[in-house]
Amino acid sequence: MRLDKFLKISRLIKRRSVAKEVADKGRISINDKLAKSSSKVAIGDKLTIVFGNKTLEVNVLALHESTKKEDAASMYEIIQEIDTREKPNFD
Repeated sequence: MRLDKFLKISRLIKRRSVAKEVADKGRISINDKLAKSSSKVAIGDKLTIVFGNKTLEVNVLALHESTKKEDAASMYEIIQEIDTREKPNFD
């Protein structure tokens, strides 16, 4: 399945056009390799997605052509979510 389609169906990103734009700007990697929107996603792949101020790492668990909103989260598991904003140091 194409990366942009997986991101939309799994609801990690709400619109396919936004998923395509994010991937084509080099902000998504599959198994630590830079990915384009047309890259293929397979079960067991690790996706790293850099949003504005957070980085999300997920493991692909399932591929579906379509899902209901409540079933979308079963397509992946979150490995880690990193907040990349600068935190103030009050020491």
